Amino acid sequence: MDKVFVEGMKFYGYHGAYRAENELGQRFEADVLMEMDSKKAAETDALEDTVNYALVYETVRDIIEGEAVNLVETLANRVADDILRKFHLVEACTVKVTKPDPPIPGHYDAVAVQVRRSRDHHAH
Repeated sequence: MDKVFVEGMKFYGYHGAYRAENELGQRFEADVLMEMDSKKAAETDALEDTVNYALVYETVRDIIEGEAVNLVETLANRVADDILRKFHLVEACTVKVTKPDPPIPGHYDAVAVQVRRSRDHHAH
């Protein structure tokens, strides 16, 4: 399986288990890895034979900048499910959602959740 990456996407959202997160919002980052066969796209050199990266970005943006949820796990799962639903060439995808500045004490770079979903296990 070939791999297509859309990485380092940055958004602002109002997700979190704490009230301040829902009111003030914070930065979120997302990385998406899509597993698919890109042979036809390579042969035809045609956008319609692959995944349109701009549409992947819009899909992720709509979820992360959309309805507030409590958990990063929820965001990552929604992104993975939506990608499999919208992009039929994608056989599996790995989604990582990062919260660079969570309101928890301590010294760290970020917290993140990564999920992998495939068509084999995807509910239709």
